[in-house]
Amino acid sequence: MKVAIYGQTYQDNTFDYVLELLDELEKESATIFIEENLNTHLSHKHSSSSYETFNELIGLDDSFDMFISFGGDGTILRATTYVRDLNIPIVGVNTGRLGFLSTFKKEDVRKVVQEFVEGAYTIVERSLVELNAGPQAEEFGELNFALNEITVSRKDTTSMITVETHLNGEYLTSYWADGLIVSTPTGSTGYSLSCGGPVIVPTAKSLVLTPIAPHNLNARPLVISDDTVIRLKVSGREDNHLVSLDSRIATLENGKEIEIKKADFTIKMIEYNSESFLKTLRNKLLWGEDKRN
Repeated sequence: MKVAIYGQTYQDNTFDYVLELLDELEKESATIFIEENLNTHLSHKHSSSSYETFNELIGLDDSFDMFISFGGDGTILRATTYVRDLNIPIVGVNTGRLGFLSTFKKEDVRKVVQEFVEGAYTIVERSLVELNAGPQAEEFGELNFALNEITVSRKDTTSMITVETHLNGEYLTSYWADGLIVSTPTGSTGYSLSCGGPVIVPTAKSLVLTPIAPHNLNARPLVISDDTVIRLKVSGREDNHLVSLDSRIATLENGKEIEIKKADFTIKMIEYNSESFLKTLRNKLLWGEDKRN
């Protein structure tokens, strides 16, 4: 078994759970690679740490069986920029707060290995969206994709922007709003949900357009097929607007057309039998807590 381990923030007790994981992996004689920044921090706690390391550019390939992320959902989103199209299955150990993606409790970290060895899991493929905006979005480079959502929003102003929207070449509408979210099913429990969007199961072949604080009071989230090509053009009082791909943000010039569509690769997520998506919904959204149930 070949495993990569990643963490973005380093709370004091996080290392205790990383060490538990390492102990369990060593029992299985696993080949272990640790992200180089995490390994540096870990070496102060674990003097015998002499594992192979990786970063965003080198160290990972499609021979890995599992990529383990320590943190919250934001860490999982960052993990996708390491995995990219290598088809390495990702699992998240939740040391954050909500955890729709990073669902495994840190106290059960040994079970991540035990249940994987037992085969008590399935692999769920999560679709992504990608941005094509020409030279104006060159700072994204090859990381022009997002697991959760691509968002256009206002910049340097309290005034709303207008987002002219076309679907497969046909004009849909112009949203007067603070912005517009193009969300994947995975991202439906993120920013889109907080703006009134629907919850969508991860395997649905859909995207969601969710306006942010729309001035058109009849504007509502729209679920569309994930093979739809979306074209957006932003106008407003300022010269620029923001585009974010998950947590990565760039400034784009108003009036320039951008294209958003489903990426041509997927991210594989490990869903353990003990941690299903529906169970996560019940736990995180408190469904079933009504006393009438």
